[in-house]
Amino acid sequence: MTLDPDLLVQGPRGRRLCLEYALACAHRSGTQAGTDAATTVFWAAREYDGEAGGTVVFIRSGPDGDQDLSQPAGRTAADASAALDTIPVAVPTAAELRDALAMSVDTAMYWQPPDGADRLCAAGQMTAALRRVAAVIAAAPDAQWWAEPVATDDQWSVPWDGDGRMPDDVHADLRLWRERTLADDSRAAAERPEDPRAAWSGAWWSMPPNGLVHTTRALGADGPAGLWFVEDSLGWEAAVATPVDTSPARVIEIDGAEDWAQLCRRHPLEVTASRRHDWYRVTDRDGTWVIPDWTTVALEADGVHLTVRGYLAAATRLIDLGDGRASVLAGWGPDVTYWFRGVSPRPVDAQQWSREADGWSRGGPPT
Repeated sequence: MTLDPDLLVQGPRGRRLCLEYALACAHRSGTQAGTDAATTVFWAAREYDGEAGGTVVFIRSGPDGDQDLSQPAGRTAADASAALDTIPVAVPTAAELRDALAMSVDTAMYWQPPDGADRLCAAGQMTAALRRVAAVIAAAPDAQWWAEPVATDDQWSVPWDGDGRMPDDVHADLRLWRERTLADDSRAAAERPEDPRAAWSGAWWSMPPNGLVHTTRALGADGPAGLWFVEDSLGWEAAVATPVDTSPARVIEIDGAEDWAQLCRRHPLEVTASRRHDWYRVTDRDGTWVIPDWTTVALEADGVHLTVRGYLAAATRLIDLGDGRASVLAGWGPDVTYWFRGVSPRPVDAQQWSREADGWSRGGPPT
């Protein structure tokens, strides 16, 4: 399997990945030209933050008093595109890809409008410059696993994913999840205004319930991908990673927006009232919203896996189902597999990990 550069620039997270890697190259260059290019992109993104309703003022304190560093006027997407074109982009290492992907995941939001950098990346003037970066990333040997299906022989859970143990009765838990989801949507319909611009927020996610075992593969010496790629993380500083055995399994692969759309069409669960306000802020769409009904998905397969390629193409964007309904793939991490049956942990082989300034490092055996 190979990566398509055009696919990387189709989705918000793929575009943000390309931007973050280009900026990392600019900073690593150690040149004034690199600094100038990164600064131009920074201020252009701040212009788009202003369009989203934000105001950014920077103050530098020094011996001569505070210096106003408010943004210069007129930095445009065309300026940012031209700046990106000046940045030499080398073939990324595994660590550089990991860091750029982690930054894209960390900046994914579903409860407020896209930030200025995401809005900047979506501008048409940025497409060619981002695609140049995407072509380098797509050809990198260490990015090729992003297109791979679930690695059933190499799966790990981490602490915020539970302990790797399947609930006693998965289908009962899924039925309870469905009841609660529909009850929440009914309350939202009764209590919240229909105007999607109203200042309301609630459930914004669309992945299976967190009580299910969910796993990722290991990234060699870096440990499980689930340590590094977490949307809306809570700043965990310690983790116990547990290997999980997965029996031969039928796994649904989500490798892009159309795969998600097909899953929603086969197993629709309407959640318009509970998602209306948050997803309007993300997509500017007002209409019927659908997520997969995981109670019936679990009858079709043993698990569902989101490839990294699928995440980059589909997360934080409007996914039109073509019948007056739409969905958003929200709350997943890249390479995550949710399991409906057939997994068991190996706690004897568990690993201790700790968070340091530059990422996760292997610690001693768990206590």
